[in-house]
Amino acid sequence: MSNVLIASPAQFSSLFSAVLGNMAAYSSLSTLFPVQSELESGLEEASGPREREELVAEYLKKLDHKEDLKVPDFEEGLDWLNTEGPLSLQKELAGKVVVLDFFTYCCINCMHLLPDLHQLEQRHTVKDGLVVVGVHSAKFPNEKVLQNICSAVLRYSITHPVVNDSDARLWQELEVACWPTLVILGPRGNYRLFLFTSVALKHYGEQGLLRDHAVGLKLFRDSLPPSILSFPGKVAVDPFSKKLAIADTGHHRILVVSSTGKVLYCIGGSGSGWKDGNLSEALFNSPQGVFIKGDTVFVADTENHLIRRIDLSEGRVTTLAGTGLQGTDKEGGAMGPQQPISSPWDVALGTTGGVEDNVLWIAMAGTHQIWAVFLEDGKLPKGSEYGKGVCVRFAGSGNEENRNNSYPHKAGLAQPSALALVPIQPWNCLFIADSESSTIRSVSLSDGAVKHVVGGERDPLNLFAFGDVDGKGIDAKLQHPLGVAWDASSSLLYVADSYNHKIKVVDPKTKQCRVLAGTGEASDVFGPSFTESSFNEPGGLCVAEGGKLLYVADTNNHHIKVLDLETKTVSLFPISIEEVDASTATVRKVPKIPKLPKSAPVLSVAALPVSAGQAIRMHLNLTLPAGTKLTEEAPSFWSLSAEGHEWLLEGQAVTGDIADLSQPLSITCSVPAQAVSSDPTLTLSAWVYCCLSDGGACMMKAVSFVQPLLIDSEAKGDNVAVTLAHAF
Repeated sequence: MSNVLIASPAQFSSLFSAVLGNMAAYSSLSTLFPVQSELESGLEEASGPREREELVAEYLKKLDHKEDLKVPDFEEGLDWLNTEGPLSLQKELAGKVVVLDFFTYCCINCMHLLPDLHQLEQRHTVKDGLVVVGVHSAKFPNEKVLQNICSAVLRYSITHPVVNDSDARLWQELEVACWPTLVILGPRGNYRLFLFTSVALKHYGEQGLLRDHAVGLKLFRDSLPPSILSFPGKVAVDPFSKKLAIADTGHHRILVVSSTGKVLYCIGGSGSGWKDGNLSEALFNSPQGVFIKGDTVFVADTENHLIRRIDLSEGRVTTLAGTGLQGTDKEGGAMGPQQPISSPWDVALGTTGGVEDNVLWIAMAGTHQIWAVFLEDGKLPKGSEYGKGVCVRFAGSGNEENRNNSYPHKAGLAQPSALALVPIQPWNCLFIADSESSTIRSVSLSDGAVKHVVGGERDPLNLFAFGDVDGKGIDAKLQHPLGVAWDASSSLLYVADSYNHKIKVVDPKTKQCRVLAGTGEASDVFGPSFTESSFNEPGGLCVAEGGKLLYVADTNNHHIKVLDLETKTVSLFPISIEEVDASTATVRKVPKIPKLPKSAPVLSVAALPVSAGQAIRMHLNLTLPAGTKLTEEAPSFWSLSAEGHEWLLEGQAVTGDIADLSQPLSITCSVPAQAVSSDPTLTLSAWVYCCLSDGGACMMKAVSFVQPLLIDSEAKGDNVAVTLAHAF
């Protein structure tokens, strides 16, 4: 194909760019470093944009004459996303300037580059001759699974082609060193991405080498059904009101719901953006961490690089910290709205050196640190005093490491993604899910010391010590944990071991770590026990009801699940199928029928002889689990369907409420006088929301009855009755 402009970082802070031509032998990026150095020196000394463009043009001309460079094509048989089929550099991408983005979806630096790539695609289209291709080269075994990459493509709104290079063949051919490695990315800033691309398009356009043909795109997101939640990242509970705050990350909104699942407030969700003000006007961008206390919700507004506060009593959203642009500052110290921050992933309300609740702790994933924003005057442990509104670094050098140290600024964290505050002795610390080191760490609120709890290994530079092993301390192994939650009643720490699709429990006193729930497979099964139930990259946890319940944000399954820690059962948390007007908290019905859970029984019954024109009266007799009652705030309902035989139900009621199960519910369906088929199948499904009678855990139960019909064309007058019964 035509020359392709490629960049490779030797490390995250030092990025190199190069051009590989259409020559005979494959080449690694290191071959081009000498030529690259000459260009970099010239760009540093250039007096302005015009001179930089001329230097890049000369650079391209020089490499056009090199005859020992070639980019290998994509391997055959790889899985592609967002395309109609596989792409080839020699075929579909011939005549294009191609930007190759070598990434792995867990990497925070890879996430930071996505907005630049999106802006590039808006500036230069496929018709202009530019195509961006994401080359997914996994770090973790879990990231090699196609379905997990599909979820990441949806979660991060990636709309360009993505190839799953699970064995990292192209990565190895080019000797790529780390994530992210980009095509046409310069050494010290993403403006070079646009400079190099613009000049390359002009250069090859003038030579007549570019083609304006379309590249077949088919976005994966367009094939998915709507869902109540979309990639919920975190969940938090107020222990007094029992209200839950849910970061509905994929919908860019925060939901505040009752303990029975009734949506009380919906803030954001009309699209991504940054806007303060009334609840009905506020906008977020992929929020992750949430913390709720009373009528206040604190939010880590991750892709806006902001910390937000929702005041439910006043009906307003304000910004506490961040400028809306990704920051690189690793010290801080400015007032919150003037302090740039980077990808905050979780928040926890605490107290340090002042009045109660005077500080909000922040897991700053983008700079691999723990920060603090002071809500009132206070003092950091063994640190300086700070006034109200100041946002400052607490722990972490900013280097991506697994380094523990008694001095908080010398410790190294690796993409901290969750916090659990334990302000009592003997702990008095923040527990941290340090995702990229696959460890659980702690930072003392007495002296700032950062210590190891479980996972990882002793080498502070080894971020590949992951696995799925129960054990003690360093012998235990995790894989990219994203959630932690403290149970004060048992002094245990619960962990969302995200890439192992499990929930684990850690005793911080003994440093023992073991599996609590999950099969280890990425699926959505509600089994009879914890270890027979499954999750898909769970990202958040919170403990409720005095240690009786554990709520789980099951991110890739788009659910909140409830683990009853006494009965050892898992159920779906029933969020009403409703939309809420945030300004008035009124509710509007939305006519959506959810998919039947995989765990719901599908009961086939004997064929029923009927005649054309007859009415079928179905008596639905459902029995709730012992000790439960219907949930009034989350209306239960039934639904009729006849897949492939829609004529059977035309013009008839196909759904209705279930308000009372003390006696059978009667549902009628009339057989049309002119039957199109003599043996259609009718399906009656029921969704029942129930709670423990004493006000404890809530759950959703479902069942489906498959009723074959045998239709006689001869009309008969009497109705036909059938009883459909099930005990949950």
